[in-house]
Amino acid sequence: MSSDSERFAEAEDGGPQPEKHCGHGRGGMGEEVKRKEDQRFITGRGNYVDDIKKPGMLHCEIVRSPHAHARIENIDKSRALKVDGVVAVLTAEDLLEHDLATMPTLMDDTQDVLVNDKVKFQSQEVAAVIATDRYTAKDGAQKVVVDYDVLDPVIGADKALEDDAPVIRDDIEGKEDNHCLDWETGDEEATAKAFEEADVTVKEDMLYQRLHPAPIETCGAVGDYDPGKDKLTVHMTSQAPHIHRTLFAQVSGIPEHKIRIVSPDVGGGFGNKVPIYPGYVVAAAASYVLEEPVKWVEERSENIQSTGFARDYDMTGEIAATEDGEIQAVRTDVLADHGAFNAVAQPSKFPAGFFNIFTGSYDIDTAYGTLTAAYTNTAPGGVAYRCSFRVTEAVYLIERMVKVLADELDMDPAEVRRKNFIQPEQFPYESATGWNYDSGDYEKALDKALEMADYDHYREEQQRRIEEDADKLLGIGVSSFTEVVGAGPGQSCDIAGVEMFDSAEIRVHPTGNATVRVGVQTQGQGHETTFAQIVAEELGMDVDDITVEHGDTDTDPYGLGTYGSRSTPVAGAAAAVASRKVREKAKAIAANELEAAEEDIDWDRESGQFHVTGAPDRSISITEIAAGAYMNHPKSEEPGLEAINYYDPPEMTYPFGSYIVVVEVDRETGEVEFEKFVAVDDCGNRINPMIIEGQIHGGLAQGIGTAMLEHVTFDDNGNVTGGDFMNYLLPTSMEIPEFETGHTVTPSPHHPIGAKGVGESPTVGSPPAIVNAVVDAMSHGGISHVEMPMTPDTVWEKLDEAGLSMDPADNVSLEFDDQQSGGTADD
Repeated sequence: MSSDSERFAEAEDGGPQPEKHCGHGRGGMGEEVKRKEDQRFITGRGNYVDDIKKPGMLHCEIVRSPHAHARIENIDKSRALKVDGVVAVLTAEDLLEHDLATMPTLMDDTQDVLVNDKVKFQSQEVAAVIATDRYTAKDGAQKVVVDYDVLDPVIGADKALEDDAPVIRDDIEGKEDNHCLDWETGDEEATAKAFEEADVTVKEDMLYQRLHPAPIETCGAVGDYDPGKDKLTVHMTSQAPHIHRTLFAQVSGIPEHKIRIVSPDVGGGFGNKVPIYPGYVVAAAASYVLEEPVKWVEERSENIQSTGFARDYDMTGEIAATEDGEIQAVRTDVLADHGAFNAVAQPSKFPAGFFNIFTGSYDIDTAYGTLTAAYTNTAPGGVAYRCSFRVTEAVYLIERMVKVLADELDMDPAEVRRKNFIQPEQFPYESATGWNYDSGDYEKALDKALEMADYDHYREEQQRRIEEDADKLLGIGVSSFTEVVGAGPGQSCDIAGVEMFDSAEIRVHPTGNATVRVGVQTQGQGHETTFAQIVAEELGMDVDDITVEHGDTDTDPYGLGTYGSRSTPVAGAAAAVASRKVREKAKAIAANELEAAEEDIDWDRESGQFHVTGAPDRSISITEIAAGAYMNHPKSEEPGLEAINYYDPPEMTYPFGSYIVVVEVDRETGEVEFEKFVAVDDCGNRINPMIIEGQIHGGLAQGIGTAMLEHVTFDDNGNVTGGDFMNYLLPTSMEIPEFETGHTVTPSPHHPIGAKGVGESPTVGSPPAIVNAVVDAMSHGGISHVEMPMTPDTVWEKLDEAGLSMDPADNVSLEFDDQQSGGTADD
């Protein structure tokens, strides 16, 4: 019999057919079950933070600094307090009286809840106005007068590290510069030697620009302190309710069991709702002091300007290779902008996050990477924006560099990848930076993507257009990426000393229905469906008989939240293991019900039945067993049918894929249009193909936004110049092409159900594929790189640099000119 991690693997290409899902339409693994949670969403019955209304509820508006760097000399509340309906105006001085003035980031740093002395970025929280309604609170906030002594701002990590740069973090004792941290990985000496002896070396500078996750729902909270129970309840937009409860306890001094965090429906997170923000603390603190519920919900501009950003890595990549394209070494140097604080995705133990995976999908002998990070007068960031703490940057670096190498050697980029892939028989594979890849078949995924994309045809068409000097150039981009997800313990998983376990609790009720409670929190991933499918598979139940609950620290087991694609790899594993505990107890009850010895009871996954060995007719289902668990339990067993599991993963999981992007580049305008977009993903065993498809489509759309549109920008004074959706451009249906998706299945050998996770893969793999495609369209003109976002003007400048651009005036006909002037060609 195959192992549990293997038995769900999908066979392809006419191979043997291993066991798959439980079948019979029960909704187990592998079935396209419609999302259970969508009923309330599509009927307008979702329950978000801003939907919450409580008797006597007050409203909070934050007063934010218009300056990026300034000392606060005075705050005058008097005019605001005269506004009818304003109940209170809070400043750092007020919070200090209650020991609520500072809060920890999720990493090794602290920040003011409300600025006590010096503003460190534009839109930092300075004061809070509490009023009877939101509009009155906004009126009051506009009447708070703050006197600032404006200081020179420091924008950009390079400028921050200059000798004469103003010191931003003078709140840190002994701090005399803006240096934040250093990091290195790999073997410097061996890598340097490989570069000295290599036939070919290539080098490229590239910026992964600052991005914002920009979820449709902004951040918000409702603090509700009950003095009768001495209990604080906070409804908040949280991707990690239990972590936030722990942080609230640390900030407030309220015992943790007296704090309840509820994360209701969340309208997107993408990492933006992992950090704890001052607005959350202010709402809770105001409720604690005023003993009334207090709601805070930010506006879009506040969300973009002040909450956690992503990326902002200025990278230099190098590859050393043989003349026939075998990669021998990779080297990188990174300058990172951390903003004003060392925030969520800058772990103290692994300060570059998971950037260690910059060797990608390739069998490379040696590698060396360094990183220097700086404080700047910008919002703190580094959130895991739909990626596992810097994997996106690492994949972008290596996949861009493989394209640079292919062009240098005049080799097909797909063949360079094929020549250097880690081979299936090499797994488990330890990389040059010490990371333990679980499983993979990279060439199979690439071959499938190439076939789906009709790769050879487009290569021929590309050459034809070059030879005919066509108006639109064709480019084909390839990205073969490896992700790393499922943050857990171990060498590569321990973040800031915290073991990243997660949990699931299963209770089968006497009538045969089940409640599953998990420690992770959904923001649209479909947890209520996929976790139910895992339990249905393991217990032989109907998915409709299983209810999944999450987001309430009073009822759910302690978990570390949803980010880094850890839901399925960690909490999904916990659900599977907890189910098996339930199944083991059910086996004893089945033996009692069937009047047989426990060792003579077999479990049949296909039918979902326990039966007596050799007598399949003598069988019983988990639904029938449930009543016996409470009413007729064996004397050797406790009553009830439930279990809990805290899954501590032995290692990370490594999903992978190959993407092929074909673009047309207009030589007149620099506009880029997608001709074909193929995505082949391998996330191990698949739970719900329909949900996977949706996750991939969403991630690819965000990858297009990254490559083509999005960038958080600043002027010299530190003002955010892309602080709303008029200026921070997100992709719409007009920019998104039709996607062609495919998959391969390579189960994770150490995961209980062989699953790896997929939610972040498309965001990781698509930007380099898109950039590679645009560069490929111009590489015959000597172009090796185009910076993101690749707006038409950026692309046209590169075309012009390569001598490939066309002046639009050249294509204006004489007839058109004559019509405009009223003359004729003869004139």
